[in-house]
Amino acid sequence: MSYPNYVRKLMEEVLKLKERRKAVILAHNYQLPEVQDVADFVGDSLELARKALTVDADVIVFAGVSFMAEMVAALNPDKVVLHPDPRARCLLADMLTPEHVRRVREESPNTPLILYVNSPTELKALADYVVTSSSAAKLVSKLGVDEVILAPDKNLADYVAQVTGVKVKALPKYGHCPIHENLISRYYVEKALSKYPGAKVIIHPEAPRDARELAVRVGSTSQMLKAIPEVGGGTILLGTEEGLTYRARKLYPNLDIKPLNPIAVCTDMKKIHLLNIKESLEKLRPRVELSRDVLKRVKEVIEESLRVIGK
Repeated sequence: MSYPNYVRKLMEEVLKLKERRKAVILAHNYQLPEVQDVADFVGDSLELARKALTVDADVIVFAGVSFMAEMVAALNPDKVVLHPDPRARCLLADMLTPEHVRRVREESPNTPLILYVNSPTELKALADYVVTSSSAAKLVSKLGVDEVILAPDKNLADYVAQVTGVKVKALPKYGHCPIHENLISRYYVEKALSKYPGAKVIIHPEAPRDARELAVRVGSTSQMLKAIPEVGGGTILLGTEEGLTYRARKLYPNLDIKPLNPIAVCTDMKKIHLLNIKESLEKLRPRVELSRDVLKRVKEVIEESLRVIGK
């Protein structure tokens, strides 16, 4: 991608600072193009969690929203983990409260409680398992139970129930990602298909069921990327936050790939940019800091979840 001179200069400064600090940058697939291009690794939540376990660096800069940065900190308690803008939060994660977890633990103490990675870190410490959109169905299918509780995304819970045949109770009942719920709805899928007749839709499981029904594939952002060359030629519409399209076009420059809805933008993801990454590397702040007990417990839950998924 061709960037203006000032952007190229910032990118060069970030790369120099990264080398000086012995740092790596992990970036989510929804990040700005220039952030993706300075990152050492770009991926979805599960890919970034796995990468965080293996990085050889003194400093990790996480380009994404707060719960993701906190998960990386939990997996790397002895490393400096920086989140360039702590205001980059997740509206879906913030829908789950301690009261929700306390009540469901009292009412269903023997039902596995699974928290989607898009959830508050301190509540992950109270869960039995933590999953991403790419691992949720796989983990549930391996538990050998008839019912689970999945928080906080009702659409992901519905998708996992469809795929596995297991009864999945959504906690809370209304939990959703506003971007996927409202801007990757059936209305926008139909609108995009009317504009691009014959196009193939690949969609995220956070989208509502009636939107997913119009897709040829459903999956996490990494699964969506993998599916692109598998669904055949023609126009491919990506039903998720628009940032994924940049990476998809880099991976498959000869294919016709478009965002299903160009206005499906997560403004929190976009709060991370080159300037605050540069400042973060200069000052080694803001540093992700959570209680040692919470970090220890979250690390245990995540590692156990990865163990089950990896079976």
